[in-house]
Amino acid sequence: MHYFRKYFHRWERKISLSKRQQFVAITLLLTVGLMVTQVVSGELRYPLVVTFSIATYFLCAFGLREDLRGAEWLTLLTLPTLFTAAVLLFYFLLPVRWLTRLPVAALYAVGMYALILTENIYNVAAERSIALLRAAHSVGFLLTLITYFLLVSTVLSFRLSVGLNALAVGIVTFVLVVQSLWSVTLEPRVSRRVWQISGCVAIVLGELAWILAFWPVQQALVVLFLTTCTYCAVGMAQQYLEDKLYKKTAIEFGSVAAIVFIILLVATKWRGFV
Repeated sequence: MHYFRKYFHRWERKISLSKRQQFVAITLLLTVGLMVTQVVSGELRYPLVVTFSIATYFLCAFGLREDLRGAEWLTLLTLPTLFTAAVLLFYFLLPVRWLTRLPVAALYAVGMYALILTENIYNVAAERSIALLRAAHSVGFLLTLITYFLLVSTVLSFRLSVGLNALAVGIVTFVLVVQSLWSVTLEPRVSRRVWQISGCVAIVLGELAWILAFWPVQQALVVLFLTTCTYCAVGMAQQYLEDKLYKKTAIEFGSVAAIVFIILLVATKWRGFV
């Protein structure tokens, strides 16, 4: 990481753009890359996902280079990287029409720019208090859930075996939950509590994915339910880390999960299941 910091500082001397302008340039560059995948052949698409995800990591690291240190190389850069991967993978599932994909590219640009700004706020707030931190938490949590929804949708669309589906969902959950919980504490290192809570949430969501693989219901509702459960679990975990988890809060999150579960039950095709 020290090597990358020296490399980034070397480039910094050659760039006269402000930080906001650099964020805009990074966003535009990644959005153009997203649209390029529209015209490439099918066998190059998945290598491009890896390429652009890695490019996102290093471009965001360059944009946030001033205060990037320690665990931030993982926690701050995970969500932008996975957000790019999630949108690219979902992009391939859309109809091959510019009318459909151009709006997705525009939404990606807005989301990525907001995400870079959010990670920059976390970066600064790790060193000193900042008034925008609460707003950053809301935006970061929303984009985490969007990324989770897209990644899980993609995983389930591959129609892997039940075990692999559960494992993939568990891994996606763990990685996204770690960075989301860390954003609450903003500690130099990821604490043991964050690792433990993230592991528990990942195991529970992996098991739910395993169970729902046998559930006679549409895939979209399965993904929605898993995302809702992640929302509730992470939301309560964040409140717990801030020592603000009260009975009323737990009931509110539980009610949301219960409502979506009822929708899942109503939409289940029990007749074909028997």
